Amino acid sequence: MLSNSPYILKLDCDMYCNDPTSARQAMCFHLDPEMSPSLAFVQFPQAFRDIRENDIYDSEVRSAYTILWPGLDGLKGPVLSDIDLRELKDSFGPSNEFINSLRQDYKKPNLNDNGEASNVLLEEAKVLASCSYEDYTKWGKEVGFLYDSVAEDFLTGFVMQCKGWISAYVAPSSSSRPQFLGTSTTNLNDLLTQGIRWGSGLVDVALSRFSPLFYGSSRTSFLHSMGYAELSLFPLLYCLPLWCFATIPPLYLLNGIPLYPEVSDPYFSVFLFIFLSSLSKHLHEVVVTGKPIRKWINEQRIWMIKSVTCHLYGSLDAILKKFDLRKASFLTTNKVADDEQFKLYREGKFDFWASTIFVAPLVTVMLVNLASIVGGVYRIMDGIKEG
Repeated sequence: MLSNSPYILKLDCDMYCNDPTSARQAMCFHLDPEMSPSLAFVQFPQAFRDIRENDIYDSEVRSAYTILWPGLDGLKGPVLSDIDLRELKDSFGPSNEFINSLRQDYKKPNLNDNGEASNVLLEEAKVLASCSYEDYTKWGKEVGFLYDSVAEDFLTGFVMQCKGWISAYVAPSSSSRPQFLGTSTTNLNDLLTQGIRWGSGLVDVALSRFSPLFYGSSRTSFLHSMGYAELSLFPLLYCLPLWCFATIPPLYLLNGIPLYPEVSDPYFSVFLFIFLSSLSKHLHEVVVTGKPIRKWINEQRIWMIKSVTCHLYGSLDAILKKFDLRKASFLTTNKVADDEQFKLYREGKFDFWASTIFVAPLVTVMLVNLASIVGGVYRIMDGIKEG
């Protein structure tokens, strides 16, 4: 980016500004004399123009922007993600012409008689437009985004806050227009491909020297570091328990082995309380953010789908990279809208034309559960006949 502005707006490639006043809202924080000296960035929520009321893929990531980010805003600020306005406070690379241009009385660059930029400016522009200016500098290590993970925004924001910087969260009311809009994933394959990239990047951070469990505990508050730790570890913490939950009870039922206490057993109430409390907590979060019960059902379903597929693959990818058994890669999602896929999404139908690595685990879990139900019903009917 060629710029001498002290503030920059970071956007994803598929995002655009939907509210011209958004920059002014962010500058209210950056120009606040009490907050500005320690303010690193102002975070906006991500909104999508193609989300339908029956969001079967949970593409709007409701829990992050309505629950987690506001919660972190009460500590040292939300996670750096997708859209933010930040102030440039450090080095700009080795370009002398660029550094000299960072003054209040910036003048139009010298032009030769033919109206073309001078050779000096052209060479400087080439340096700035390339990645070579980062060589032998602090870029990627201490300045700019950190390159230790594909979740570079999450990692960079966390390290900045560990160094004493804070962030602010600006979220519009439900009745106002979103400040920024983008394109969401509207098919299963893109959703899970995106989930692998996110999961791998987050677990990368959890297993790195910047792990919130260790790096953050001595540099920021306990609650703040635990919030980041939960975010960095959730792919790993979800995939293992939910794989067990999806397979062990059905296999026990299929083989006639009791796993839970009988209804008449006093300990059954403990299992029932934990199960209902977990569901009720999630339902309450969905309702208080203004979403219908159908949204809760969709999130429960996609949570299980992601846990047995992309969370598992993302965690494995990060672990293999940690032991140098796999090279780092960046999985991209399709940004071009497909009319047929969007039609299915609009009608609330799943598009199962996905990669085999995604479909195979889902089919396996479904067949195991279906077999256990059939086996359980057969055992009940057989017991009735014998009785």
